[in-house]
Amino acid sequence: MTNKSVTPPLARRVPHSFTRHGITVEDPYAWLRDPGYPDVKDAEILSYLNAENAYFEATMAPHRALVDTIVSEMKGRIKDDDSSVPQRDGDWLYWNAFDAGGEYPKWYRRKFAGGADEVIIDEPALAAGHDYFRLGGHAVSPDGRLLAYAVDTNGSERFVLKVREIATGIDLPDVIENWRYGLIWAADSRSFLYTDADENWRSKAVWHHRLGDQQSADREIYREHDPQFTVSLGRTQSRRFATFSSGDHASNEIRLIPLADFSADPILVSPRVPKRLYDLDEREGTLYIRTNDTHLNFRVVTAPVSAPSQWTEIIAGSDRHYILGLTTFRNLMVIEERIDGLSQIRLRDYADGAERYIAFPEASFVAGLAGNREYEVDRLRLTYQSMVTPNTVYDYHLGDGRLETLKVREIPSGYDASQYVTERLMAPARDGVMVPVSIVYRRDFVKDGKGRLHVYGYGAYGHAVPPGFSTNRLSLLDRGFACAIAHIRGGDDLGFGWYLDGKLDKRTNTFNDFVDVTRYLIAQGFAAPGRVTAAGGSAGGELMGAIVNQAPELYGAIGAHVPFVDVLNTMLDETLPLTPGEWSEWGNPITDKAAFEYILSYSPYDNVSAQDYPAMLVTAGLNDPRVTYWEPAKWVAKLRATKTDDRTLLLKTNMGAGHGGKSGRYTALEEAAEETVFFLTQVSNRDAPVA
Repeated sequence: MTNKSVTPPLARRVPHSFTRHGITVEDPYAWLRDPGYPDVKDAEILSYLNAENAYFEATMAPHRALVDTIVSEMKGRIKDDDSSVPQRDGDWLYWNAFDAGGEYPKWYRRKFAGGADEVIIDEPALAAGHDYFRLGGHAVSPDGRLLAYAVDTNGSERFVLKVREIATGIDLPDVIENWRYGLIWAADSRSFLYTDADENWRSKAVWHHRLGDQQSADREIYREHDPQFTVSLGRTQSRRFATFSSGDHASNEIRLIPLADFSADPILVSPRVPKRLYDLDEREGTLYIRTNDTHLNFRVVTAPVSAPSQWTEIIAGSDRHYILGLTTFRNLMVIEERIDGLSQIRLRDYADGAERYIAFPEASFVAGLAGNREYEVDRLRLTYQSMVTPNTVYDYHLGDGRLETLKVREIPSGYDASQYVTERLMAPARDGVMVPVSIVYRRDFVKDGKGRLHVYGYGAYGHAVPPGFSTNRLSLLDRGFACAIAHIRGGDDLGFGWYLDGKLDKRTNTFNDFVDVTRYLIAQGFAAPGRVTAAGGSAGGELMGAIVNQAPELYGAIGAHVPFVDVLNTMLDETLPLTPGEWSEWGNPITDKAAFEYILSYSPYDNVSAQDYPAMLVTAGLNDPRVTYWEPAKWVAKLRATKTDDRTLLLKTNMGAGHGGKSGRYTALEEAAEETVFFLTQVSNRDAPVA
């Protein structure tokens, strides 16, 4: 793909170093961080990013026809006027639907007993005039009259929240600046709780806003003072209590406040304990608590609301059953879990503890609850998919155990599941641990080492990558790729211990697992070295940076999206939005020399060396508050100056977007298509020699 007629930009090297714990680290591209961030105005920095974008466009220009073809394919798999299945919430049914050709949906409701449809949010109207738009969340008041909604128009995730009278469509004077992912209405619909983002984009407080008041008059009802902890809001299924959890990735504590009285003193359920997490729901005065205090895979205990710290076990922890969450409906408890790494939904009666599991039609799948808003239920709304089965919405009828299919994702251009095969394999890691791999390929794929293989991974924060369906993936599958998901340590695919074995001083297990999975799949005949592509984003982008430093010969092309690659510098800077809360994940190199040395040993930016690298497509967002733009920019600059090959290296920075890239269901397809074309043009087909 490399366009020899254009020259890639070379960022200047500026001598810069720092010393900590007696160790000196060179950082010649530190100047790419604008000191005015998040307001990036430095002319030289912007010039460099724009030059990289121009080089990206020039390199991709000969392949625009193929990009357009792939975009057309991807569009053809999307139902133009798609809509969600209506979901009951009290007296109303709620759903969303796209107009034909629309980038964003409209949100509707109608009376459950029947009546006319009402538009409650018109996203296309809100997005008009903006290059980027995201609806951050919305909540209808208990009396059904008002709608609180939040929007972001630049990708910074600093939302503006407004309140609208649904009947008239008129916004009230109430405006909340810097809203951040939390809103709970009071029972009387006259006020709500929310969390905001402080100057460092951290949620440290819970605020009470009364309708009609200025934001400056809002009452702070809780503030977290530990710099490593942030606050999040929730609500019990019974709608009796709002919950606010204060914690990091390793420990937390939860408080309750009744929706009927936000002036009441919050109830602390159990004070924070190091390395203990818990969450909860409430039913008829009893708390049902999921906690990992005595077993890594969590157990379930109960406690009266009146004595919330007096815990009584009802479900013991298990090495095989990993309890992911629980919901306490009035008439039954639902437990979402994984057994041997595979999704399961367990139903439990309160009276006698009798349990049963919902049966699904495939051996390997992803299933879970889907927005069940009612407290008393006679059916459960579920989502279901697998590597070969499109997203399906079911109602599970409690009375007779029947799964009623409400919607199967339509693929207008056509899809025949019988033409694809999926497997679940176990790959040996170098330390003897067996790592699960989910893989899908066309039935006519031949495992002779001449095919092409794409491997995806994440491996951080205990986030499992489910073996789900992807319509975009079909563009690779139908061109001869096998596509795999490596369920590496750092995720919680095989339980909470699987997560712990890929964090802190075990972080390199994650990178080793991915490389070892790749080698295993090569040995199984899915591809040869150099015919493998790989991709990951954010912490998965860190993974990409680590694997190309460790085993570049295995990969022909890499997609690293908003990659967290400047790990050491970021973890040393406690003024950055996420850093203090991330120390429980990566270690604190400020105070801990061992953590400093360990992070330095694998941080992708710090370990770029004079060797051949695969072709690489790197993306960034100028307004990204999670992985700041200068991380991928510094990494690419250092790679250009250091690597010994002439393979393609591209950096594309979205100058008006953040961590998630472009918004809009169709606009976002262009970036997905560009990555697909990058892989197709960088990695040879079956009949060509490996580059």
